[in-house]
Amino acid sequence: MESSDTTGGLLRDWRRRRRFSQLDLAAEAEVSTRHLSFVESGRASPSRELLLRLARPLNMPPRETNRLFLAAGYAPLHPERPLDAPDMAAAKLAVEQVLKAHEPYPALAVDRHWNLVSANAALPPILAGVAPHLLAPPLNVLRVSLHPEGLAPRIVNLAEWRHHILTRLYAEWETSGDTALAALHAELKALPFAPGRKPHGQVNAVAVPLVLRDKVSEAPMSFLSTTTVFGTATDVTLAELTLECFYPADDATRRMLLHQDGEHA
Repeated sequence: MESSDTTGGLLRDWRRRRRFSQLDLAAEAEVSTRHLSFVESGRASPSRELLLRLARPLNMPPRETNRLFLAAGYAPLHPERPLDAPDMAAAKLAVEQVLKAHEPYPALAVDRHWNLVSANAALPPILAGVAPHLLAPPLNVLRVSLHPEGLAPRIVNLAEWRHHILTRLYAEWETSGDTALAALHAELKALPFAPGRKPHGQVNAVAVPLVLRDKVSEAPMSFLSTTTVFGTATDVTLAELTLECFYPADDATRRMLLHQDGEHA
């Protein structure tokens, strides 16, 4: 769904994306349906307060809320600063501490388009053998995962993992309205695909694992992942930052990672 650049168009697109009728949204924002209709059609100019009351029930992401305010002629509601800005030092340190503390297991931080922002020392060995052009900035971790010159040939349960990645990416696009995610989804879906072998573990009943053959030993390593976000973030950059932490899904993987960590200590 393409979003308009007008105030009314943005509100209408997000209302439809959230499957709200005008009556539903008007009730949530405590405004008359008639006035909301006038705002969406451009016949009325909303106040800053009204825009905030309309954006909240629509659960608009900070970046999209800023677009809405700018379209109406107001200053953005949420600041957007790079992670290395001085007043983001505490947040950057928190990210680095989480990634470092997760060693010897791999962990990484990505932006809203799944481009790598930071990673711990356990990630480079995982990426061994990936084509250099895929590792050049901006390194997109989903592209690396599914590309035939990336990790795809080493993923044992490629069909299962690919389905998981594409489903998650599509859901993120629907939730955020970010057309760049739609383009990434289309790109990854079009990549050459040769299903790998099914994993032999029993973790499928719990979560979708990433089962990856070690580049050196060819032994399978099985991982489960968790996602961490800043739940109270008001800055756009911080709100869009995601930490992906991978845990060994079996004892063999745990022993292998601990052994590799000991060798590099």
